[in-house]
Amino acid sequence: MAFHHEPVMPREIIEYLRPGPGGVFADGTLGGGGHSALILEKMGGGTLYGIDRDPAALEAASERLKGYPGFHAIHGNFHDVRALLPEGILLDGGLLDLGVSSHQIDTPERGFSFHEDAPLDMRMDPTSGMTAAEWLNTVDEKEFARALYEYADEKWAARIAHILVEKRREKPLETTFDLVGVVDAAIPKAVRRKEEGHSARRTFQAVRIAVNDEIAPLEKALNDWVSLLRPGGRLCVLTFHSIEDRAVKQAFRKMQNPCTCPPKAPVCVCGKKPLGKALGGGAVKPSPEEIQTNPRSHSAVLRVFEKGPF
Repeated sequence: MAFHHEPVMPREIIEYLRPGPGGVFADGTLGGGGHSALILEKMGGGTLYGIDRDPAALEAASERLKGYPGFHAIHGNFHDVRALLPEGILLDGGLLDLGVSSHQIDTPERGFSFHEDAPLDMRMDPTSGMTAAEWLNTVDEKEFARALYEYADEKWAARIAHILVEKRREKPLETTFDLVGVVDAAIPKAVRRKEEGHSARRTFQAVRIAVNDEIAPLEKALNDWVSLLRPGGRLCVLTFHSIEDRAVKQAFRKMQNPCTCPPKAPVCVCGKKPLGKALGGGAVKPSPEEIQTNPRSHSAVLRVFEKGPF
């Protein structure tokens, strides 16, 4: 299957990143290269580092962007940006498009979709790390319930975790439909009928986040990205669910106001200075027109941070 991922909020991202001739940018979640192509088109002669955990994404994007001599593909996790980019590099802008790509969802054998029966994998980088099946068959019941609650706001977390443990005693979970069966057994049919969308979507989201360790290192990663920006450089972050968005919002808030002094202290004595400021009024949403043409953009939230001084 060809790697295709419709870039979300392309107009807004270009507007905030402001790519121009000779610029230096990094796309930490390269995917199929849709956003990167737009940035490179605007730069003309600049440099763009494209990072992705998925070898299939790197291969597809490299083919798509081979006409741009300033494009450099890097296999790795954007959490490790300081180790992945050349030492001493300063960026005019960075982009992170969090979550799973359309290609990964639409490729059954990757195991991200609850609509197709396939091996339980869910790794962003299928060449390393624990698969979803390995994690689900060994994770502690309380830890699984915690992941469901924290990463998906799942009200039935304890029940799903208990059923998981019961089911895997009979037979290890191997496929996506095995996991769907756990959710179906845990959530009453009457409740599932009233839900908008499939009841398993939250569980799949939580498992994917846990397997790929997407949330815990995020705050440090965002600080690292901002530290690599030139003064006035901007970091754009696209999220697709409230857990990711909350983490980005909180990280940007700390960067903008890092002071840890008591609220009633007459003067700041902690010495922590703002790294910059959040733009766009906090959260930028896709237009109704984009949601109509690209339904997968409906839950997207764009947050932008500009590094100081101003």
